Amino acid sequence: MDNRIVSRRRRWLAFVTSAAGVLSMPLMATAEVSFQYEAPAIEPEAASGYQEKPGWSTERFAVAAANPLATDAGYQVLKAGGSAVDAAIAVQMVLTLVEPQSSGIGGGAFLMHYDGSEVKAYDGRETAPRAASESLFLNGGGEPLEFMDAAASGLSVGVPGTVRMLEMAHEKHGKLPWAELFAPAIALAEEGFEVSPRLHTSLAAEERLRDDPLGDTFYYTEEGEPLPQGHRLENPALAAILRDIAENGSKALHTGSIAEDLVQRVQNHPVRPGAISLEDMATYVAKERDPLCTDWQAYRVCGFPPPSSGHLTIMQILGVMGHLPELDEPLDEDRPGVEWLHRFLEASRLAFADRGKFIADPDFVNPPGGDWNNMLDEEYLAERAELIGEQSMGPDGAKAGNPGEVEMAWAVQPLQPEYGTSHISIVDEEGNAVAMTTTIEAAFGSRIMADGGTGLAGGYLLNNELTDFSFRPLDSDGSPIANRVEAGKRPRSSMSPTLVFDRDSGELVASLGSPGGAAIIHYTAKALVAMLDWELDAQEALNLPHAITLGGPAYLEEGRFPAEVIEALNELGHEASERELTSGLQAIQRTDEGFFGGADPRREGVVMGE
Repeated sequence: MDNRIVSRRRRWLAFVTSAAGVLSMPLMATAEVSFQYEAPAIEPEAASGYQEKPGWSTERFAVAAANPLATDAGYQVLKAGGSAVDAAIAVQMVLTLVEPQSSGIGGGAFLMHYDGSEVKAYDGRETAPRAASESLFLNGGGEPLEFMDAAASGLSVGVPGTVRMLEMAHEKHGKLPWAELFAPAIALAEEGFEVSPRLHTSLAAEERLRDDPLGDTFYYTEEGEPLPQGHRLENPALAAILRDIAENGSKALHTGSIAEDLVQRVQNHPVRPGAISLEDMATYVAKERDPLCTDWQAYRVCGFPPPSSGHLTIMQILGVMGHLPELDEPLDEDRPGVEWLHRFLEASRLAFADRGKFIADPDFVNPPGGDWNNMLDEEYLAERAELIGEQSMGPDGAKAGNPGEVEMAWAVQPLQPEYGTSHISIVDEEGNAVAMTTTIEAAFGSRIMADGGTGLAGGYLLNNELTDFSFRPLDSDGSPIANRVEAGKRPRSSMSPTLVFDRDSGELVASLGSPGGAAIIHYTAKALVAMLDWELDAQEALNLPHAITLGGPAYLEEGRFPAEVIEALNELGHEASERELTSGLQAIQRTDEGFFGGADPRREGVVMGE
């Protein structure tokens, strides 16, 4: 690692560790413990705007997460000899507390795991209740509800799966006792943590959380103002809930008083009640799925299969671009150049057209030709690449291809918003790796807060994950949409937790992923190109400006490209404009010395390790 990286890292570590004193927290009332959590005096950095970060080099292990308190919890677990999965559990529970707008025990997650020889995919995606029907998000006239009207309601809440999935992964890959991994979040919830700039900014921008009695009382002042940055916030309700889960496992969340409280709040939403039942909660099943691993250049890229669309769409984009003539200079002054952006956006249009037609919960929808890998067949990708010319196809110009026979003539899903999420990347001392993307969907989810029936202040937020389904079940011709609402179904996701390996040696190369709704796909794809093709380090790759399209207009990250780049793309027919593109990428890559980690400069995450 060069001297400038080392120097930046030293300055950053000095900043993070400068606060005096460390508060030692007893784990819980047990006779013996193997992990003693110490709550650090860490103040999260500014979360709005763009904050330069140094990148972090480590020798033995590393953890990257979206908030310093969460990263530190994972670090302490790894330092105590815990596994990558152990650390992920501790990180997730702290994120539930300190980054409640993005993920938590009320949502779902996808976890990719590597144990040194085998890659596994653990599915904790939410499910639709048994009583849900394909007309869930249609009004009395048969038209789709406005997105936020659907999201901020009981209708949108899916049966949560994060805790049950983490329990499954822990049973197979955990080293420290389950209960001990909750100590950091419980200690911080009881003693309080300082509201970060990002949480304050999110609360200030939020309107509908104020409609929820618990959310309004807990996160806003009596005058209706969002809690200020630096406010010390305790969450006794969440502490009690986490103690119950720590002692009794996932059944504490899925049965008993916590489940009863969740069901009551969803079914009694004052405007649009939902249909989750106690049976739905009790019978939720996390799943182990076969990962999708795809050869690309000198690497083997492993990602999550459907119901995630992430890996398939990312690898379609990269695969299509791989069939285009090589560019001599893809970068222009340390940012993607116009020609590369043109190709990336066009490949994205083609990939998103396929995504919108074919990908959905594999328990309800069969892949084209019986195998999802047909969408990544080299001959098929070469055919798709031939559709990219000097001029853009333009908004709505890309059509789905024919990667294989399908049993039913699926309709293309109309575009609709996707939001939210957080990402965690971890490599432990034994070389086990985790890439986990976790979500409650939109910021603050369904805007329903639950206290688990404790009657104490605070609690956790419920997801609005069902709005990831297509609101319309059929197209104008009456053909069904693959990702329509069905009872017990998991909505299609864009989450893209990714593990990368050297094709020849099989050695782990990187763990990465991002939040960002459907743009997760673009953020992760570009990071892969930057790290593996352009040979940038993880931090340099995450610093690069973004460009996305979901098939319609193109959007470039606000303030990060010269006006002439946008003009050039518009001359090519992209209908490009600027907007804020707040990714939250985390990445850890292997180096000769150990590991090097990067955290997105657009959010408040950090990397820690030894």
